[in-house]
Amino acid sequence: MVEAMKQIKVTLKRSINRRSASHKACVAGLGLRRIGHSVTLADTPEVRGMINKVSYLLEVDEV
Repeated sequence: MVEAMKQIKVTLKRSINRRSASHKACVAGLGLRRIGHSVTLADTPEVRGMINKVSYLLEVDEV
C-alpha cells in the first residue's frame, strides 16, 4: 500500500515588502498572499527548499 504524503502547514508571518524579488517569488510559489494566510502543502524537497530560503518570514507546522 502506498504511504500518504506528509503535509506541512505554512503561514506567512512577516511582510514581503522591501524583500528581494527571488524571496517574493518563493512566497508566491508557496501560495501565500498576505500576512496570516496559511496553506497546507506536500512535504517535498522542492517545497522545503522554498521554505528554507524565506524561513525568516514563515511559520511552519507539521500536520
